[in-house]
Amino acid sequence: MLFDYGEAFSRNLGWVTEAEQSTLQRKRVAIAGLGGVGGNHLLTLTRLGIGAFTLADFDRFDVANFNRQAGAMVSTVSQPKLDVMQRMALDINPQLDIRLFPQGISDTNLDDFLTGVDLYVDSLDFFAFDIRRAIFAACQRRGIPAITAAPLGMGTAFLAFLPGSMSFDDYFQMAGQSDLEQGLRFLLGLAPSMLHMGYLADYSRVRLDLKKGPSTVMACQLCAGVAATEALKILLNRGKVVAAPRGIHYDAYRQKLRHTWLPGGNRHPLQQLKLAIMRRILRKKLAMAPA
Repeated sequence: MLFDYGEAFSRNLGWVTEAEQSTLQRKRVAIAGLGGVGGNHLLTLTRLGIGAFTLADFDRFDVANFNRQAGAMVSTVSQPKLDVMQRMALDINPQLDIRLFPQGISDTNLDDFLTGVDLYVDSLDFFAFDIRRAIFAACQRRGIPAITAAPLGMGTAFLAFLPGSMSFDDYFQMAGQSDLEQGLRFLLGLAPSMLHMGYLADYSRVRLDLKKGPSTVMACQLCAGVAATEALKILLNRGKVVAAPRGIHYDAYRQKLRHTWLPGGNRHPLQQLKLAIMRRILRKKLAMAPA
């Protein structure tokens, strides 16, 4: 075994101190979902020197994942994402302490999933609304910082839900809503500035009713970079972290950055207007869509 932790992550030093690197080695990060953003989160945080992970995913790689998912290759088709990503992470740092949840997350194992966790990084499928709400609520009860970096177009929208700050449910206001309405509220809450919509080439590919949408590898990799940077600040208690109702939306295609502020979350009057407009647009699109 030629691996040495200090040597493997020595090039981080300078941007972090030796003491801070040792702190990162002792931290545990939980990631639910190892697809488009989750796989990139895991590998990026592993290279940052995080020493322990709690990982959950029940899915297997498919050819349709090739455009964006770090573990999706010809050699991994039909293999469990959890197994593939664990191998890739251990190939970077064989000393990692990894806990696995191959059945995914549910109400029955949620407490176990968050045991000993210092930070939760949301990587669930966009449409996994109920379990996402449950995880963020559990993090709030336990005082665990929880972050999400959403891949939108060719950019990323970042939100942090920190102990003592606005909760996920208060911000998104998704409770009791239909799946379609939750999708609208989640999308507009993530990106109130909607930077990504100006260059969408084919609107017919966005089908919230069918739980389908387009994706890019650029967005997934930007998510990982932004989330890892904020994770570093949270775990080391160093630097300003913007928490909800404030957020960040960076779009590489448009070369624009927006610092978003949504007092009251989706209850904000301007946000309510945007939601009403999007509902009308969606109804029109659905009426025109083939059966």
